[in-house]
Parts: sequence; C-alpha cells; structure tokens
Amino acid sequence: MENLSGNIVALLQYLVPGFVVAWIFYGFTSHPKPSQFERIVQALVFTVIVRLIVEAERIAAEWIGNRFFVLASWSPNADLAAALLTSIVIGLGFALSANRDWMHAVARRFNLSSRSGDPNEHFAAFDMHRQKWVVLHLKDGTRLLGYPLRWPTDPSGGHYLLERVERSYVGEDDSEPEDLSMLAGMLVSAKDVKHVEFIKGESDDGTSSKAGTSTPCASKSPAR
Repeated sequence: MENLSGNIVALLQYLVPGFVVAWIFYGFTSHPKPSQFERIVQALVFTVIVRLIVEAERIAAEWIGNRFFVLASWSPNADLAAALLTSIVIGLGFALSANRDWMHAVARRFNLSSRSGDPNEHFAAFDMHRQKWVVLHLKDGTRLLGYPLRWPTDPSGGHYLLERVERSYVGEDDSEPEDLSMLAGMLVSAKDVKHVEFIKGESDDGTSSKAGTSTPCASKSPAR
C-alpha cells in the first residue's frame, strides 16, 4: 500500500508541469474546465511536451557550456526550474493563441478545420460582434437594448451585464422604449434570455441604426 501511494505521489510530481500549463490556459481563457479524467490526460500530454523542450534546453545549455562559458551545472533543481518556467511560457502561449484565434486561423486557411478558438458558438458570436449593441429578448416578452460589458461563456448559465439600457415589451412597438440609461448597469440572467440580436452600426453598412446613434464607447471593448 505504501509503495502504491509512493508511485501515485511520484506520478503527480511528474505531471506537475502539465498541470501548470493547463491551470494557466484555463485561467486566462474562457474555455470551461474539462472533467477530472480529461484534465489528467491533458496534463500528461502537456508534460511530455514540456519534458521534450526541457531536454532540448539541457542539450543547448551543455553545448553553450562546452563551447563558451559555464554558469552552473545542470542539477535536478535546475531541471525543475527549467520545467516550471517552460510550463509557464507554454501555458501563456496556448492561452494567447486561443484568445487571438491564431492556431485555428491557420487551420481554417489550409482547410484543416472550420472551428474557432472560442469555447462555443454563443461566445464566438459575441467575440465576432465586439463593440456592437445587442437586444436581449427575454422569455417573458421583455426586450432589452443595451451595450454589453460582460456576457456568459455558456448561455445556459451566468449573466449579461448591459449599460445604457432601453426596455420595451412585445406588443408595444408603437410606444417609446423605457430609458434606463440612468442605471450604472443591468445584470440579466442568461436563463431568462430567449435569443439575442446584434445591432448593425455605421461601420457595417454605412447606415446608422438606433443603436448606432447612441454612440457606444468605441474605446471600450466588451470583456470576456
């Protein structure tokens, strides 16, 4: 039993670089965390990548030491430090690539995939239509026109944060919308939203819309 526990601890220590990469990736992106089994598999894959890079770093460091100068010997502590630093760099690189859609853009260019780096279609829609006003159609017939500051990763949960909100109701199209711009913001549960409309602005077709005339802040982009 003690031998089994020791093997488990050794395995977890070996997978630490992979867990660091996964922790950074999911901490800096909007992708939901997978199940525990999938996280272990991802940690194993990331660990193999990190170990290969660290081995290349060791070979390069020894070559530099033999050819030019020696800073220190490659000890187990140096190996651990190199693994952790490499894990951080790889995690940040994967997160940046996912947030900027770099890898998927290359895959789409060569017809290898049609997917994007966003976690789902809902998030991709908001990501594509940044700096555009939206209309939230609620299940009770209420319509909310506003500028989105935050939106949920998964439409089945979370909240939308709107500012400069106008509220109207289905069946009252002839009446003026209720101006709620005096509010600092409105938090709307995603569970109450039936569907979402994105309003075209002047930059889309050259014509101004009601939302376009409300002059949303061009310098403020919706946050993830």
